[in-house]
Amino acid sequence: MTENKEKKKQPQTTKDNEKDLQKLLETEKQRSQEYLNKLHYLQADFENQKKRFEREAESIKKYCTERIITELLDVLDELDLAVKAAKTTQDQQTALVDGVEMTQKKLRKVLEQEGVAQIPCTQGTVFDPACHNAIAVEEREDAEACLILEEIRKGYKIKDKVLRPSIVKVTKPK
Repeated sequence: MTENKEKKKQPQTTKDNEKDLQKLLETEKQRSQEYLNKLHYLQADFENQKKRFEREAESIKKYCTERIITELLDVLDELDLAVKAAKTTQDQQTALVDGVEMTQKKLRKVLEQEGVAQIPCTQGTVFDPACHNAIAVEEREDAEACLILEEIRKGYKIKDKVLRPSIVKVTKPK
C-alpha cells in the first residue's frame, strides 16, 4: 500500500514540475521577446543617429567655407572700390596702386586669421626641400651648402602644413 501512495505522488510531482517548467519557459520567452524588442529599438535609434550625423557632416562640408568667403567678399569690395576710384580720379595710377595695396593688406589679414602664414625665405638661408621648391641651381665655388639665392614665388603654410612651397633659385657648391 505504501508503494501505491508513492506511485500516485510521483505522477503528480512530475505534472507539477512540468507546469513549473512551462511557466519558467513562458517567463523566459517573454524576457527574450522584451530583449529582442529593446534590441530593435536600439538598432533603430542607432540608424537614426547615424543618419543625423551624416546630415550634419554634409551640412558642415557644404557651408564650412561660408565664414572665409564672407571675409573674401569684403576684399572683393575693396578691389571694386580701388578700380572705381582709379577711373574717377586724375591720378589713376596712384589711386589704383593705393587701392590694391589696401586690398593686399586686408587679404593678408584674412589669411592670418585663418592660420595662413608666409614661409620665411630670404637670400642666404639654407634650402629646405620640405618648404622650398628649387627650379634653378647656380653652382658657385664660394658656396658651402645649398643656399637660397632668390625667391621666385612666395610659399605659404597653414599652421604646420605647407600649402604651397616657395619657388626658389639656389646656389650649390661646385
